Amino acid sequence: MGSFGASSFSIHIPPRPGGGGRLANVTGRTSRKEKRNPFAGIEKQNYAEVTKTCMERGILFEDPEFPADYTSLSSGCGNYMIEWRRPSEICNDPKFFVGGASRFDVKQGMLGDCWLLAAISSLTMNQKLLNRVVPPNQHFNINYTGCFRFNLWNQGKWVEVLVDDRLPTQNGRLIYMHSVEENEFWGALLEKVYAKVNGSYESLRGGTTTEAMEDFTGGITEQIDLKSPPNKLFSIMQKAFQRCSMMGCSLDPIPGQIEAKLSNGLICGHAYSITGLTTLDARSGLNTPSINGKIPMVRVRNPWGESEWNGPWCDKSSEWRFIPDAEKKKIGLTHEEDGEFWMTFQDFCHHFQKLEICNLAPDSLDDEELSQKSKKKWETTIESGSWVPRVNAGGCVNYMNTFWTNPQFRVTLTDVDDDDDDDLCTLIIGLLQKDRRKKRKEGIKNLTIGYMVYKLDANDSSDIKDLNYFRYHGSCDKSPSFINTREICGRHKLPQGKYLIIPSTFEPNNAGDFLLRLFTEKINKTDVVDEPTGIKESEPQAEDDVSNPQFTALKEQENNLRENFMKIAGEDMEIDAYELMDVLNTVFRKEFRFDGFGIEACRSMVAMHDGDMSGKLGFDEFQTLWKDLFRWKTTFKKFDIDKSGNLNSYELRSALNHSGFKLSNTTFQALVMRYSNKAGFIAFGDFVLCAIRLKSMLASFKNHETKNSGISGFHLDDFIQLSMYS
Repeated sequence: MGSFGASSFSIHIPPRPGGGGRLANVTGRTSRKEKRNPFAGIEKQNYAEVTKTCMERGILFEDPEFPADYTSLSSGCGNYMIEWRRPSEICNDPKFFVGGASRFDVKQGMLGDCWLLAAISSLTMNQKLLNRVVPPNQHFNINYTGCFRFNLWNQGKWVEVLVDDRLPTQNGRLIYMHSVEENEFWGALLEKVYAKVNGSYESLRGGTTTEAMEDFTGGITEQIDLKSPPNKLFSIMQKAFQRCSMMGCSLDPIPGQIEAKLSNGLICGHAYSITGLTTLDARSGLNTPSINGKIPMVRVRNPWGESEWNGPWCDKSSEWRFIPDAEKKKIGLTHEEDGEFWMTFQDFCHHFQKLEICNLAPDSLDDEELSQKSKKKWETTIESGSWVPRVNAGGCVNYMNTFWTNPQFRVTLTDVDDDDDDDLCTLIIGLLQKDRRKKRKEGIKNLTIGYMVYKLDANDSSDIKDLNYFRYHGSCDKSPSFINTREICGRHKLPQGKYLIIPSTFEPNNAGDFLLRLFTEKINKTDVVDEPTGIKESEPQAEDDVSNPQFTALKEQENNLRENFMKIAGEDMEIDAYELMDVLNTVFRKEFRFDGFGIEACRSMVAMHDGDMSGKLGFDEFQTLWKDLFRWKTTFKKFDIDKSGNLNSYELRSALNHSGFKLSNTTFQALVMRYSNKAGFIAFGDFVLCAIRLKSMLASFKNHETKNSGISGFHLDDFIQLSMYS
């Protein structure tokens, strides 16, 4: 692989001949807010509008989202003199394609992105997929505007990405990916598109072919270790072939040797593609000891077009003389040195070490392909989510106290697979972390990610599973590993039923966005498990139990409070927020180390029980408030496990839940951001204030909401009063 130094660049951008260096920002300059996001604006660019504007103004497109300067090259520096040139400034008669696209077209430049080159080479072998990613009929002479368009699958959807044709050169030659033909530029422009989506050329340094193949197909890629293959692997491969999956295989490299050739003709450290599968019926006419019955066969292709397997069932093997010519023609057997060969499935598993299956999404197949009887499609579900520190970034199951706060997804497998005798359902799970490659220049690396799978009861339709559930229920399956790659993918065979999937980072409090993809043979039902915000039936409280010592303590405090209340209250026997503040701080500062309740908190307490809106509380109203405070105090102490006088955000969720509040993920996130301090902790006073405002707002909402629909219409005055008093 080529490498590019990490030292700084010295950039020189020459003006384009004819004064064409004017910016054709046909989508308008992005705002300051958009500029902070390297991906902002890319999907807003419209090819028809760009080309129309360029034609009308007689200018060439210059992409404002991926400028011809050092920001698009690297975050480092170097002594290279880089010039950005259009193809017409590099050679005579530039072409998009020269004689069509071939796997031999593209060559690696000074950037370590051979993984991307390998994926592009594989893409050329499927003309329909290639035409989707690289739309044909783009030219440097007919209606030329300097704007070219490509399509990539990006984090859950297909997007059209535009680039101008200014390419980085040194001494008049392309420094990155280029074509064997000096005047062919589709490969160089495709590399530029990939760099644009990922932030810079430098961000492409190092990767896996499977990552790029997913971005070219929208599929999920499984990596299978042939040293310990899954059960019924040949059947898995057959079904993958029916669904037009792209499959490849490889042998491990020999240390110290590059692409060493073995005596059997196979090349180590080299990628092969799988082009066919069949089963030979050897029961009639094949009566040798070593050949009998049905023989599963795999057709493999060396992309070099040479160096074939020379073992049993190779092109010139004597075994083929027992196969009728009609059957040999049916499976496409040839005796040419074209790099393609057959081998038994047993030999395939023995001699190759790795198998990759890129399972294509349904939108990668056209109607013609799906109309063929042998072709089938995967049923897919895509869910987006985020891990937010202190909210739902709970880490793996090793961190049991916080694991339950991770995002939760429920999937129902309704029908077993076709043509299987085990009555099980195939579920392929792919967990992909978003935007990590383009954030490299910010020093952000891949998170270590994985997932767990839990079997639910058939009639389970409950909300979020809490800590107690995971304490007493083990997982039924999990990801192959927790790993710091862009995506982790696993194949699972499960009985019909409901399952809970918990995607997570390995350690808690790692921030990230993710995409969860599920592929099944039959239609499945998937939903995000969340809790609707509201008030639930509270758990029995200690102060309600006359046999509990806390009941006596509460009654004694109430008697003392009555005496103190009567001393503070005036002739109207009511207290205002300032008087309430004195009473409460006298009591609670003895139990908690905190600054006490402020006047705003006490005003909220008064408002919560001030039925006549007098701004004061009578003793009965005060007594009701006191009972709430006593319960919240008891709850706070119960969930302050380390007795620090604070709750962390995960303890806060349990405490609020115990207090009777049901909170959706988004509402809880807002509460954490509102009531926690910089260290992410919630003090006793803030916990009480949070509970007060929740109770007030939920009660007011319930009074206005009449149809139990979760939607309420507020008069403006009511809304302002609610906001002021809560």
